[in-house]
Amino acid sequence: MRAAEFFDKNMLDKYNIAGPRYTSYPTALAFNKAFNEADFDHSVARLKTTKIKPSLSLYFHIPFCHSLCYYCGCNKIVTRNQDKLAKYLSYLKQEIRLRATQFAGFEVSSVHFGGGTPSCLSAQQLNALLQEARSSYTFADSIEQSIEIDPRQIDLQYIDELRDIGFTRLSIGVQDVNPCVQERINRVQSTDFICELIARSKDLGFASVNIDLIYGLPSQDADKLANTLKQVNRMDPDRISLFSYAHMPSLFPAQRKIKDEWLPSSDTKFSLFQQSITTLCNQGYKFIGMDHFAKPSDELSLAAKARTLSRNFQGYTSDQSDALLGLGVSSISSLGSAYAQNVKKLGEYYKAIDGLQPLLEKGLALNDDDIIHRAIINQLMCNFYVNKAEFSEKFEIDFDAYFKDCLQQLQPFERDNLVTNNSDSITIRSRGRLLVRNICMSFDQYLMSPAHKLRYSRVI
Repeated sequence: MRAAEFFDKNMLDKYNIAGPRYTSYPTALAFNKAFNEADFDHSVARLKTTKIKPSLSLYFHIPFCHSLCYYCGCNKIVTRNQDKLAKYLSYLKQEIRLRATQFAGFEVSSVHFGGGTPSCLSAQQLNALLQEARSSYTFADSIEQSIEIDPRQIDLQYIDELRDIGFTRLSIGVQDVNPCVQERINRVQSTDFICELIARSKDLGFASVNIDLIYGLPSQDADKLANTLKQVNRMDPDRISLFSYAHMPSLFPAQRKIKDEWLPSSDTKFSLFQQSITTLCNQGYKFIGMDHFAKPSDELSLAAKARTLSRNFQGYTSDQSDALLGLGVSSISSLGSAYAQNVKKLGEYYKAIDGLQPLLEKGLALNDDDIIHRAIINQLMCNFYVNKAEFSEKFEIDFDAYFKDCLQQLQPFERDNLVTNNSDSITIRSRGRLLVRNICMSFDQYLMSPAHKLRYSRVI
């Protein structure tokens, strides 16, 4: 498929509004403080009735960073104090043990370290967490272990150490290689070193390496981006995540360091987006979903081809686990029929682990309607296609009758030739692919809330 098929500027301009990324449905904005441990227990117990041995993913949130990247909207704590890290790890181990009883009978199939900056931990510290988890949960014989790393604060030997303790996938924050852009987002790093990291990872047998890129950053232009994409080709990663910079300084104070006049115009940003997709496709990557790329042999590409892709809080994934347990401050668990988020402040997290207050800050118990709407949104986000008969049989509904109101909201996209809706299926056409978020909004029952409308970034 040619990259040009995805671009209809008139349509992209028309529908370039704020909307969810649908890493979950309902989104985190629908979570409420009434959700409690009893709801958490009920959701886990419900999962145990679905399978003899449900699969479980573990997510460890490491909130610490050595320095502040101005573009970042993540929940992080900037520090180089090793005592703070050690204290956090001791409490994280306690939470690992605290949750273990609830997940007896589950089998861990994957582990992911995110943040923040997980690579601010030594391999020995990471291994201690993994050993705590292995002693508390049942692990499958072969699991996927992935970690996000910051190339500015490690040496090449660190990659060897990660491989020795079982890591199989890496994700490296690149964003942009131009020195001016890097300075304006406060993330100056060596492109040559990143190339060495990826080459070393391949030599050691890592299953895949992902890099993150961002378009729309301050001082980016076509020439600078062309060089970044040229260097990406030299890096030769297995996967690439391409994100739009969402400038929301009212929500993320660090972004106030970025002056409005440094940012590309909306037309320039669109051109950068098109340039990125076109170049990466020409380099041989398969375009996955709306913002991921993978080599044809990569597991993500194979999952997309087999229509087994899914979405989680990290984006597109081939992980098909029945549940995801989030561990650490602010982390989110996905429990089949519920979402649950830990408290967001570090002091409150410590009090919660000490038993002085609830660990959960908020969550959401899904009703049957939520689960059905989540399923169709996930299929559209991942496959751009829904077979109505199969969907109806799975959920015991009459598809067109059940989604009558949603299908009416879909009609503008049909009229603009972005979507085909017939008696058998819904298909998002190539020219509608980059507007999949908008199309999925037709099936979102929570968007009427004013709070929702104010908190999302634009789709392009």
